[in-house]
Amino acid sequence: MPILRRPVSQWLPDALSFALCVLKAFRANQGILLAGGVAYYTLLSIVPLMILMLIALSHFIDAGQILMTLRRYLELVVPGQSRAIMSELAAFLSHDGVVGWVMMLMLIFFSSLAFTVLENAMSVIFHHRVAIRRRHFLVSALIPYCYIMVLGFGLLVVTVVAGALQTFGSESIDLLGQSLSLGRLSGFLLYVIGVTGEILIITSIYMVMPVGRLSWRLALLGGVTATVLWEITRHLLVWYFSTLSRVGEVYGSLTTSIVVLLSLEVAAIVLLLGAQVIAEYERTRKGQAHAAPRSMRTG
Repeated sequence: MPILRRPVSQWLPDALSFALCVLKAFRANQGILLAGGVAYYTLLSIVPLMILMLIALSHFIDAGQILMTLRRYLELVVPGQSRAIMSELAAFLSHDGVVGWVMMLMLIFFSSLAFTVLENAMSVIFHHRVAIRRRHFLVSALIPYCYIMVLGFGLLVVTVVAGALQTFGSESIDLLGQSLSLGRLSGFLLYVIGVTGEILIITSIYMVMPVGRLSWRLALLGGVTATVLWEITRHLLVWYFSTLSRVGEVYGSLTTSIVVLLSLEVAAIVLLLGAQVIAEYERTRKGQAHAAPRSMRTG
């Protein structure tokens, strides 16, 4: 019987039991430690990745327009700190003539680190898949660069659409003798595009990063759930850093790096927790629901 047709008293205990199993498995897999590793390497990769996309796309679109798009959607990843990252990108653009082959190779290498570490973290979450089937190392080596190209193409499309929506937002319509600006509608559509892109990226991560195949419906459900959780968490982080936090008084000039790293770690926790939900669902479907998760040990 579908869950929605069952009384709450019947499905709620099962849901709570499943959630407890997910948290136990996440703790056994050292999820917080994995999220910290993903966040650290994402911090190392985010600026080189943005520089690579700027270099590639500036041949087709004005760099200033790309920077505006990046700044808008970086708020979805590092809330409240996009200005600091964009200032670094703008400073690089003023010295783009110094980019040689050695620096280009370094940018490509560092921009791929986050994807490599994320794939390794996913292999820990989906360890039951890795024990059955391992991925060829060449496939693992190519996945980060495929993601970079897809993200670059997505940024190109979003920049074009954002430019059209900004032009649309500068217009107004006459309704019952009153002039109504379309700016709010344009801003809402830009936000919807960003959230939709976020859902698609997370869904693709759940489908591609773990070894083996996953139903796109289950991956999409995980992507939507993780996006909703992150949007709630993102607004809570903005409120916390703007009202209660005293991180600036503690860390001084390191504040921006600390805040960005903390935001990335929280985002990584949400992402890996969504993956753990999918992994636990697979275990339950295979009749391993009562198998206690084995804790990772070192030494």
